[in-house]
Amino acid sequence: MKKVMFVCKRNSCRSQMAEGFARALGKDKIEVTSSGLEASRVHPTAIEVMSEIGIDISNQTSDALSDFNAKDYDAVISMCGCGTNLPSEWVMQEVFDDWELEDPDGQPIETFYRVRDEIKDRVAKLIKQLS
Repeated sequence: MKKVMFVCKRNSCRSQMAEGFARALGKDKIEVTSSGLEASRVHPTAIEVMSEIGIDISNQTSDALSDFNAKDYDAVISMCGCGTNLPSEWVMQEVFDDWELEDPDGQPIETFYRVRDEIKDRVAKLIKQLS
């Protein structure tokens, strides 16, 4: 089973939603973790827009990328165009992609919905690619 790391700046919105989708859509197909260049919190609005579609991310935690070992992962997905800021061992994995999604933090809830739906599509394609 492939192991995937979703990474973002603060691990509060986009990477958390991606982790939630990957757990729901990739159950028994991939293992998933998310982290940030720095740890913060799981954004309440991200929790809200995911729960509206039946995915509970309220128990997920915001963790720093430095807490993990790049060698443990097959695929690394940068959510925010921050791939250039990642330590080189993270971008050298079997699969690396930088999705460059808009940060919904501080934006109207419509932005959360749009980013959430884009993440769902990309995660579904990623699971298909890895399985």
